[in-house]
Amino acid sequence: MTDRVLVAGVDSSTQSTKVVVCDAGTGEIVREGRASHPDGTEVDPAAWWAAYEEATSAGLLDDVRAIAVAGQQHGMVALDEDRAVVRKALLWNDTRSAGAAAELVQELGGPQAWADAVGTVPLASITVAKLRWFAEHEPDLADRTQEVVLPHDWLTAQILGSGSTAGVRLVTDRGDASGTGYWAPSSGAYRTDLLARAFGRELGLPDVLGPHEAAGTTASGMVVGAGTGDNMGAALGLGLGPGDIVVSLGTSGTVFGVAEAPTADPTGFVAGFADATGRFLPLACTLNAARVIGAALHMVGSELADLDRLALSVPDTEGLVLLPFLDGERTPALPDAKGLLHGLTRANATPAHLVRASVEGMLCGLSDAVDALGTSGVAPQRIVLIGGAARSTAVQQIAAGLFDLPVSVPEPAEYVALGAARQAAWTLSQAETPPEWSRGESVVLPDRDSADYYRRVRSSYSSVLSGAQPLLR
Repeated sequence: MTDRVLVAGVDSSTQSTKVVVCDAGTGEIVREGRASHPDGTEVDPAAWWAAYEEATSAGLLDDVRAIAVAGQQHGMVALDEDRAVVRKALLWNDTRSAGAAAELVQELGGPQAWADAVGTVPLASITVAKLRWFAEHEPDLADRTQEVVLPHDWLTAQILGSGSTAGVRLVTDRGDASGTGYWAPSSGAYRTDLLARAFGRELGLPDVLGPHEAAGTTASGMVVGAGTGDNMGAALGLGLGPGDIVVSLGTSGTVFGVAEAPTADPTGFVAGFADATGRFLPLACTLNAARVIGAALHMVGSELADLDRLALSVPDTEGLVLLPFLDGERTPALPDAKGLLHGLTRANATPAHLVRASVEGMLCGLSDAVDALGTSGVAPQRIVLIGGAARSTAVQQIAAGLFDLPVSVPEPAEYVALGAARQAAWTLSQAETPPEWSRGESVVLPDRDSADYYRRVRSSYSSVLSGAQPLLR
């Protein structure tokens, strides 16, 4: 009997490092490791390496032939001439660069110019806006900076250099590069003129590798894949096909699907990213997702275990609408917004109504994102619901109603890390296509008897959002 080949995938997210070791042929998970990251919107990258070492300790990577990293998108890691980190990495959820993003949009001639150039209109989350903020607010540190990389790029280099990036070739992939604001999916090339516009001068950038091109080999002989962004990793881990729209309910909410051609949305709602297979990944992201439900449960003195009981104990919210912008918002672009509860009466002033309103409000914002993907040329046929909140029966049922589509709920797994592992297996094999891995799923269909109610929910949410705009800015 031939020993199976093992590969590993790393999910270096905002909150933690998760590592899965898989059978390269089947995707069966053999071992797993995890370690936490510090909280905040800026983090010393050394914390990611420490978490990686902790997560892979106790022989987790024994006999692993290849590894790849999927990391949180957009983070700005600035390096000096010796490859030392110049300042803490600014993460995707750091909104201090909102003004810089608006300046860049105006300077280039408006949103359409950016959509045409790189497929994405800069927001506070996008790397190019962070570089403008950095150059303007920390000029001494900016002067020291010679190269800029993304979180997954930095961690990939650390793995190749066994804890040091010195002398290591810096690489990225087209998926993560497409979230910087200075790499164009349509041409597959950097727009260094846009980087220089933001930062005041050009910087060294990582080489962009192909989907299954190796970044190198570690001293122990482990092949290291190009890696990718976390959303691209999830798409690869889920094996998305045409018409599949992922709705991911984690710290942030993300909506994305694969496309055969690049997209360019001048409204800025949909980012025209590339994926990890050579295709494209139009995506919309909200800052507020599962934590909205957590906040509502906290307000009523309940725990996560009470979510389904409370949210399903009432058939509707009786007019209660929650705008879920508790941490500002990326999409729509309301970085300074606060949450808003509308339509409160004595009849709906109950824990059950508030918790249900939090689920509906979170999902209404994501329903707008699904609609936006549809107008960008991705025809939704089913929703693939993932993330911690996706395990809730209430979330699944309300999602099917609000999206008015079948909702597929894959069995719980670390799909970002699985996508990275699948890329590692693909890199090791050098086959034409990634290996075929499958996972179980359940399906929730829309309740046709509730269709009118959910249409009213969508309409009420849109009306409240439109009327509340002056309060949210």
